[in-house]
Amino acid sequence: MIRTLIADDEALMRAGIRLILDHADDIEVVAEAPDGPAAVRACREHEIDVALLDVNMPGGDGLTAVAGIVRDSPRTNVAMLTAFGDDRNVARALRAGAVGFLLKDTAPTELIRSVRVAATGESILAPQITRRLIERHLLAGSDGAETARRRIERLTGTERDVLRLVSAGLSNAEIAGRLHMGAGTAKAHISRILTKLDCANRVQAAILAHDAGLSAD
Repeated sequence: MIRTLIADDEALMRAGIRLILDHADDIEVVAEAPDGPAAVRACREHEIDVALLDVNMPGGDGLTAVAGIVRDSPRTNVAMLTAFGDDRNVARALRAGAVGFLLKDTAPTELIRSVRVAATGESILAPQITRRLIERHLLAGSDGAETARRRIERLTGTERDVLRLVSAGLSNAEIAGRLHMGAGTAKAHISRILTKLDCANRVQAAILAHDAGLSAD
């Protein structure tokens, strides 16, 4: 069962998201929060697997809360919710450690699918959004090409091949198919890559690959 938190300052929005997620047999909404600080506390108290955080909340927004959740509740994967789709917010959330970013008008079936994907730690940004972030190079504070290349040198040849496909926005299953390996093997490679590169999620790794000039054909 995927234990989920919904954080939004609007009670009606929380109720609507809960209603959608209640239709999934493998997802349980175990907590709600009206602001960022309450979300951080709830993740500590309820062992949350996936936290859905509104970007803009009075009394402590979701962007600020991401860092607290990542620090205090490392088992929790955070996905951001917004009605705006502001690229600057996407960048801030991903740099803080969020695994994805959803618009509030996401279709119910896609919301359920996204929670399931987020629970695995995979990015829930569409490939085109990943590519747009890379192209615009929004993640400020880049280490630069030379430093990125030195970090990439820590990887094995196979891990570099996997990272190339991660940078193209491919899912674990797609990477496994492209490289003729099992999905579990692809997932294990990605986990090792994130550890070696000291990246919080695969989008950060994709940005680093872009800095190093490592891209999919």
